[in-house]
Amino acid sequence: MPPDLTPRQEDFLRYLREEIRRAGRAPSLRRAARDLGISHAAVAQLLRALEEKGYARRQGRYSRTVHLLNPARRTAGLQRWREIPVVGRITAGLPMYAQQQWEGSVVLDAELYRGENLFALRVRGDSMTGAGILDGDLAVCQPRQYACNGEIVVALIGGEEATVKRFFLGGDHIELRPENPAYRPVRYGFDEILVQGRVIGIQRGPDVMRRLEG
Repeated sequence: MPPDLTPRQEDFLRYLREEIRRAGRAPSLRRAARDLGISHAAVAQLLRALEEKGYARRQGRYSRTVHLLNPARRTAGLQRWREIPVVGRITAGLPMYAQQQWEGSVVLDAELYRGENLFALRVRGDSMTGAGILDGDLAVCQPRQYACNGEIVVALIGGEEATVKRFFLGGDHIELRPENPAYRPVRYGFDEILVQGRVIGIQRGPDVMRRLEG
């Protein structure tokens, strides 16, 4: 368990929690000093005490970004979320036209998904069920224009159709391989495929869960 806090430190921790809930991030030291009616140095000292006792962590010594920690010394739940866009649709069966419009967003655990500029795509089809990717799932992707053999990627075919498959590089071709014996791997020329991202996780929506439970 983290060490006990002094009454003043408890008040400061409570203030930080309330501000993070209200604004989505910790206030600047200057703002905290003004709100609490104390000096900038006093705020810095209180924050340092919270860090030393395992209640908070700054990203850098002079960073404004402050993470409050849970008893396991990981970022507390109220700061662990992040929102990423759901971009168009893809298929895990027969490729379909790669739509450009956004279809909303999805909230993820930032402790699990730490990459920059992540995006999600709605999966349609059943060719990747062997990898646990089901029709209706959201594939969370890290933008990338290259892939290693065996990685599950989002690939554009012919500049228009998008699909999710395992990537394999051959001597004179790229093979996109499904994870369902009902589908066969397909080989393409290097100029036919553009890797758009690597699938780093799957978010299962309520519709998919209801279908599985039924």
